Amino acid sequence: MEKRLLNYMAYLKDISEKAENGVFSAEELEVLRAQVLVQIKFFQHERFIHLIVTMTFALMTVMTLLGICVTGYLPLGALMLLLLILLVPYIRHYYILENGTQTLYRYYDSLEKDRTSDKIKPYVQ
Repeated sequence: MEKRLLNYMAYLKDISEKAENGVFSAEELEVLRAQVLVQIKFFQHERFIHLIVTMTFALMTVMTLLGICVTGYLPLGALMLLLLILLVPYIRHYYILENGTQTLYRYYDSLEKDRTSDKIKPYVQ
């Protein structure tokens, strides 16, 4: 998913630069905006699922720590270590999804700005 997000952001960077130079008509920008909005929804869903998974692992880690503190049963430390090892990549992945989605919002906003600016060429049939 990370690779897909990075590839899509590179594609949008190229599209955004072309839009700033007035390469697209208003109708083409409208189609691009709609496509970006669909992709944003996909990445938002992915981000939400990973938020749930990350929070579940964080909660299990805290519960394991509390279990160690309350019961004094030290072998739970192995479970806590395993949960921490899994939690770090989940946090990293969620961080990438969150920042990538925020970047997609900015590209969408720039396409909206370009769509309403005077730089675009008029639509001719």
